[in-house]
Amino acid sequence: MSTLSSQDLAQQRLADATGVDATAVQHGQSIKSVYVYEAPVRIWHWINVLAIVVLCVTGYFIGQPLPTQPGEASANYLMGYIRFAHFTAGYIMAVGLLGRAYWALVGNHHARELFWVPLLRGAYWREVFRMVRWYLFLIPRPNQYVGHNPLARLAMFFGYLMLSLFMIVTGFALYGEGAQMGSWQERLFGWVIPLFGQSQDLHTWHRLGMWAMVMFIALHVYAAIREDIMGRQSIVSTMISGHRTFKD
Repeated sequence: MSTLSSQDLAQQRLADATGVDATAVQHGQSIKSVYVYEAPVRIWHWINVLAIVVLCVTGYFIGQPLPTQPGEASANYLMGYIRFAHFTAGYIMAVGLLGRAYWALVGNHHARELFWVPLLRGAYWREVFRMVRWYLFLIPRPNQYVGHNPLARLAMFFGYLMLSLFMIVTGFALYGEGAQMGSWQERLFGWVIPLFGQSQDLHTWHRLGMWAMVMFIALHVYAAIREDIMGRQSIVSTMISGHRTFKD
């Protein structure tokens, strides 16, 4: 059993009293940091999160309105406010995605990961399958990925980007139906309704897209928190500070 020297004992007492412990810091685990996500990407991400939450909540009530309202129906404008919030969030999501596409052209190379996937590269698929094994608890630790890991990149492209484009196009098509013939929404997206059959069919597909987005978000949040805890590399805090940290 080792005994502490008087100097170490004094240092320990100081640490107990003040929280200052230079020795512990010196011998602590080293953490490496890489700047990944620039400020416009981070700002877009959190605005987009808010827009999607508003869209999902209001979209649910548009499809399943409240069964009753107090007083005279003419005195209530609740559904009007819900529809206004839905349309506003839809515009924010669409404009934000255009801005995000612009930043993919002028930002760093991590900003472009959302918009393309190297499907023809064998090395990419090897890493995808490695991440599948990691999520199935078949390997002890994943590789250290500075940007999105390959499986997350695949999910972001098909599970978020393609789905978001589908929701924007179908949403503006339905909006154009209400805005009537001649509106820019109807002129640009009016072809979508006949493509799906009729208006009610498109409503159904749009609502299914909402539930697909909800499932994607649930998996996205789970995977991000899991990587923070088990992968020893930051995910959630990276989208706040921009820095990806790696623990030894």
